[in-house]
Amino acid sequence: MATRIGASRTLIAGVVVLLIVVLAAAFMMRGGEEAPAATTTTTSPETQTGEATGAGATETTTTATTTEEAQATEAGGGQVKVLVLFDVGGKGDLSFNDMAVLGAERAAEELGVQVDFQTPASVDAMESLLRSVSRGGEYDLIIGVGFLWLEPIVNVAPDFPEQRYAIIDAAPPEKMDNVAAYVFREQEVAALMGILAADMAKNIGATKVGAVAGMDIPPLWKFHIGYLYGVQLYNQETGSDIGFLWTYTGTFTDPQVGKQTAEQMIAQDARVLYGVAGLTHVGMFDAVKDANARGVKALAIGQDASQEWYAPEYIIVSGMKRVDTAVYMAIKSVVDGTYSGGVHSLGLKEGGLGVSDLDIVRYFAEIAAEQGKLPQGLTPDDVVKIVEEKRKEYISDTAWSLVERLQNDIVNGKITFKTPATHDEYDQIVEALKGGDLQAAIQG
Repeated sequence: MATRIGASRTLIAGVVVLLIVVLAAAFMMRGGEEAPAATTTTTSPETQTGEATGAGATETTTTATTTEEAQATEAGGGQVKVLVLFDVGGKGDLSFNDMAVLGAERAAEELGVQVDFQTPASVDAMESLLRSVSRGGEYDLIIGVGFLWLEPIVNVAPDFPEQRYAIIDAAPPEKMDNVAAYVFREQEVAALMGILAADMAKNIGATKVGAVAGMDIPPLWKFHIGYLYGVQLYNQETGSDIGFLWTYTGTFTDPQVGKQTAEQMIAQDARVLYGVAGLTHVGMFDAVKDANARGVKALAIGQDASQEWYAPEYIIVSGMKRVDTAVYMAIKSVVDGTYSGGVHSLGLKEGGLGVSDLDIVRYFAEIAAEQGKLPQGLTPDDVVKIVEEKRKEYISDTAWSLVERLQNDIVNGKITFKTPATHDEYDQIVEALKGGDLQAAIQG
């Protein structure tokens, strides 16, 4: 059942634009030289009030988080201070930034740290903002949320060797001693989505599943391999013959292209679609809604954040990339003295990936409601109830059991997915999987 998989609310620590939108922007835009205008928010263990301070700050607010634990200190004796730098979407993006807030607030509550948040005024302002806060020397750790921060951090970090940085969902091309890079093993969550997608297709009488993907780049290769693996595993375990379509749209920012691509897939009877294309796959969601409006049953799967709120009758599950876990782990490493530069890989074992549970569905539905984005007439409670009912209707116990078994095998180290180093290797793995060779995607 749906409650078998996914973190509980305590694991959540208490996110529609995905990180992949950030990936797209990173490929299309570069940092500039202008002095930043930033929005700043502070979360600390004590209640405070604040005013706009600092050059270029357009707004400062301060929130309170209480804790019964002692304030975290380093060897020097002061309270640990952390700065979380959002991408340009800022808080309330219903994606990575909101997940980062979850992790930071958990750290403030459990570890007693003070966390400040800033949002750059634009992509062009990111590097100069980072350089400014680094020069100030105020923070024990500066965290950049998303791929857009990679180039600024690579450019700035060497000039401030004593400043510790973390970046979420990206890594420098070479190890940097003062940059901790938190990346994700996307194959793992995509494989779980593949099992669920195949089962959903079978249960609505469709012959294929599909995926609307963004650019043909390495992070998407991992999604492709995992998703296809999950579909083929389901076929072999259940004696089914669900077909598979995967299309690179070449963009992360064009919903119309996503809608057209999804419509073509639905016309080929791929009526369960997985979105891994950022803003582009919002158009995929719209195509699924339109198909149902004309009597063609179709369903969709979100990715990175809980996206069920957008159309809960048809988007009934999402793959989660747990930015909150990465942020919390980065902060904790400073508090407990284990911080180290280099790549830190997160997957199901580390709580860095998972399937959206009903608590996280509610969390994002509540944010969407606050922003007036829920479908007309729905409340967060309605969203949760609809998703729960649709999962019972369209996802079988057999599928949930397969998901649980695969997840356990991954967590226990029995299964480790390959990460292709070249496009040729990626192509070879995909072709082998199409032929039913599951081992082609597995190390060893």
